[in-house]
Amino acid sequence: MGALGVVFGDIGTSPIYTMQTVFNPEDPHPVPVSTDNVYGIVSLIFWSVTIIVTIAYVGFILRADNEGEGGIMALLTLVGQKTAAGSRRVKSMLVALGIFGAALFFGDSMITPAISVLSAVEGVKVAAPTLADWVIPITVVIIIALFLVQRFGTGAVGRAFGPIMIVWFVAIGALGILGITREPEILLALSPTYAIGFGVANPGIAFFALAAVVLAITGAEALYADLGHFGRSPIARAWLVLVFPACVLSYFGQGALVLDDPATLASPFFMLIPEPLQLPMVVLATAATVIASQAVITGAFSVARQAVQLGYLPRLRIEHTSSHRIGQIYVPIINWILLVAVIVLVLTFQESAALAYAFGMAVTGTIIISTTLFLYYARKAWRSPLWLVIVAGGLLLAFEGLFFAANLTKLTHGAWLPLAIGIVAFTILMTWYRGRQQVTTQRELEEGPLSTFLEELHDRRIPVVRVPGTAVFLNRSADTTPLAMRACVEHLHSLHEHVVILSIETAQTPTVAADERLTTDGLRFTDDGIVLVRARFGYMEAPDVPATLRTLQSDDPEIPHDLEDASYFLSTIDLHRSNVPGLAQWRATLFLATARGAADAAQYFNLPRERTILMGSRVEV
Repeated sequence: MGALGVVFGDIGTSPIYTMQTVFNPEDPHPVPVSTDNVYGIVSLIFWSVTIIVTIAYVGFILRADNEGEGGIMALLTLVGQKTAAGSRRVKSMLVALGIFGAALFFGDSMITPAISVLSAVEGVKVAAPTLADWVIPITVVIIIALFLVQRFGTGAVGRAFGPIMIVWFVAIGALGILGITREPEILLALSPTYAIGFGVANPGIAFFALAAVVLAITGAEALYADLGHFGRSPIARAWLVLVFPACVLSYFGQGALVLDDPATLASPFFMLIPEPLQLPMVVLATAATVIASQAVITGAFSVARQAVQLGYLPRLRIEHTSSHRIGQIYVPIINWILLVAVIVLVLTFQESAALAYAFGMAVTGTIIISTTLFLYYARKAWRSPLWLVIVAGGLLLAFEGLFFAANLTKLTHGAWLPLAIGIVAFTILMTWYRGRQQVTTQRELEEGPLSTFLEELHDRRIPVVRVPGTAVFLNRSADTTPLAMRACVEHLHSLHEHVVILSIETAQTPTVAADERLTTDGLRFTDDGIVLVRARFGYMEAPDVPATLRTLQSDDPEIPHDLEDASYFLSTIDLHRSNVPGLAQWRATLFLATARGAADAAQYFNLPRERTILMGSRVEV
């Protein structure tokens, strides 16, 4: 039920706009309406969904999970960290490719709400033609409402998603059967010979048609991205038992309708609906597309958090909207960026058909990247036979490559948009990663080795007064001295009686088991009241420092047992641009601009405001 309500919103609403886009007379490469072409297109849609979604994703890619988590970020982590063999250069290239795939997903997150909601609301042109001029205003209002409620979380709404989507799939399946009764021979298109025959008889038309046929597989990546929320088995069962059959019936029903009455090409999905039910189906379709949008928005929040934890974005303000599910989060800055982008897309493109090619490019790019990473992982980690990877993987990539190539022909008709968004997002992600490395190097030079600093303290080479209480110094590394701690000693000449140096590490797994979360080290001296604590968090987890330290249990007398009144010290960095070799000037400017969007560290680590002290240092990039 949960998987039906979240995972399949995107791919489950594809029947609304796929067929009408394929036969759109305003397309620069239109598909002529004929019996053979309709049979060929319906067969091509069926086998595209079967091969890419059912066989590739449900059958194989869903098995490549990182501690239960899926998605392109999880997959690139598997490639980078869990494949012992393989060229380091190849791995680096594949990881960069995975980051670009994540960047394309942000583009997908902008286009999906626009095309989904717009296509559903366009149904009023059929159900209530007098409201045709209100399509854009209604769409904008729905989208604004959708993004405004994100801060309240999706828990309560999520419980209603499953039943709504069950009604949706049953309805489109039943309407599909109704359409098939008009031309039962359309079921012959289940044979791949019709798709192959269409391609052989009309290679040019078939190739360009792929740019629209690809809309039938939009949302395939969502099956993988939501793996951690529901698991492979529920997703596979929901797809095979309800979603796949319902979508197939809808496509075949629309094909039969077009054969029976070519005039219905303007909107075959809504024309398939009996007139008394058209308005209720518009409402149901709108609800289904809102659910599709919700899924991809939540996915963007999740990808952003993973990017933060893996070092590709600065700390972002992340709010948890559920006390029961860690995956239900809200990222304000991502939410507002998406809102503005979606509204701009709706107002610019005006029609769902105009957005279709932009959508297809985002989908094909992400799918090809996921398949490439998966094939490498299958070969290196699963030891799949080389011949099987080359033959089966090569055929699959060739098939997906045709979709990508077909969408490239639509660059001037909107396909440039997701590529542009992907390039911009990729540049930001990689610039932050490179800049962060440079800043970390300079910071470590200023911090100096922790062992040397402790020796100076122990030998009284640095005069220090120990004051009552406990201080917790957060630090990125376990080997260097926290800047705030060095400042306390060098400028204030004082240090708390009990000192905890907390090194926070991000594991290359989604979560970390409770018994593996904390490790302690008394360091070289056992009588100085200074202890090192390493805290490990998965890249899907929120680092709540006070709650984590409360679980600290040890018989070591150096470890304070009461941390409720501890003071937390944060070492902040004041970044400035300079002529220091490293980042190009434009990238340094971008890095500094991105840094301004970083969330407050105290809030990010959930530190108590009244007991948190910030001490900074200047670093030039």
